Amino acid sequence: MYSGEATAVTVPSKMGPFTLLEHHAAIVAILEAGKISFTNGKGEHQEYAIKGGFVENHNNLLTICVEL
Repeated sequence: MYSGEATAVTVPSKMGPFTLLEHHAAIVAILEAGKISFTNGKGEHQEYAIKGGFVENHNNLLTICVEL
């Protein structure tokens, strides 16, 4: 779907939506159905509808695995 830089990523977690910014603390979370939205490195806003998945952030590397 997307691989590259992003300045802010908002995900729909089981505990409610949250936004990850640069230097966010390490985290692993389960995602529920909803929308992932982010601003890419060019400043463009993008969104993807998902059915669920998980997100992991560690050392400014964000990995999101989802079911579309």
